[in-house]
Amino acid sequence: MGGVEQVINQIARGASKLGVETDVLSLTPGLDLNTIEIDGYSAHRSKLDVQVASTGFSLSVFKRFAQLAKKADVIHYHFPWPFMDIVHFACRVSKPTVVTYHSDIIRQKYLLKFYRPLKRKFLDDVSRIVATSPNYLATSDVLLKYRHKVSIIPIGLDKTTYPDPSLEKLAYWRDRLGSKFFLFVGVIRYYKGLHILMDAAQGTNYPIVILGAGPIEEELKKHALKLNLHNIHFLGFLSDEDKIALLTLCCCVLFPSHLRSEAFGISLLEGAMYGKPMISSEIGTGTTFINIADETGLVVPPSDPMALNQAMRYIWEHPEKASEMGRRAEERYWQHFNADQMVRSYVDLYNDLAGS
Repeated sequence: MGGVEQVINQIARGASKLGVETDVLSLTPGLDLNTIEIDGYSAHRSKLDVQVASTGFSLSVFKRFAQLAKKADVIHYHFPWPFMDIVHFACRVSKPTVVTYHSDIIRQKYLLKFYRPLKRKFLDDVSRIVATSPNYLATSDVLLKYRHKVSIIPIGLDKTTYPDPSLEKLAYWRDRLGSKFFLFVGVIRYYKGLHILMDAAQGTNYPIVILGAGPIEEELKKHALKLNLHNIHFLGFLSDEDKIALLTLCCCVLFPSHLRSEAFGISLLEGAMYGKPMISSEIGTGTTFINIADETGLVVPPSDPMALNQAMRYIWEHPEKASEMGRRAEERYWQHFNADQMVRSYVDLYNDLAGS
């Protein structure tokens, strides 16, 4: 489950406890298209026909969306997904609408020229827009144009939905990785900055664990091999229990994302939730809303291997200060990023839209 999927799950399951009936519609490449019940809400799957430039397309979704939209009081979109804009207008939606704006479109600059008129029309048409951090609102040229209808609702997580790792699982990873290591968790994508982390790891012996898989995984492994790095552990995709065991044991969560495609950072927030100091880059997004420089961790310039190397060295050589940063990170999670706060804010927004 990726970051946006986790956010949708947290909102839907939390809202159902507050009396909001939620249907989630997504695309799937699988053959099982049956509706399933998850944590108190209904998950509907339409067949993914083709994917172009990270955007899924489906013919069957138009009918399914129209059916679900007809009975809904409020429709909640998650941006960016250009095909969603097409579905919205093709089905002539007349219900109140809210869109959670997760990220500007960064990489597909050529295609953005063609999509921009549709994007503008879609954002003009929706009732409300939600930004996930004040940082992103302040630095997004797109969002600033719609400031009059933007609400800020930080992403929140419910720690009780995460499994407790067994003593055997903790012992297994402690035996394999030692009692002190750095941890990255996430899908291995171009904007995660892991090539910068590889460069920063040169000349160090700190164990660095990469938990996750993704489209540039093999490319990254070749880069590590070229640099003759022996302290990098690629674990691939593992279970949630394994992830929590690693979060429990690590000395610091690394989050070197260097592009604005990284709008928030769910795994960074998970690190704070488990009381870990963090190292992230200043890219003008929610990552620096989660990780406050020199308070909950260290913040370095993007695409700067030397600065990242120095930050890792500081955490490694100052365990007491690192532990204090982790304590403050967990305090900040409970104050600003727990799921109850996020869900109540969305339900208040739903009620406001439905009432209007």
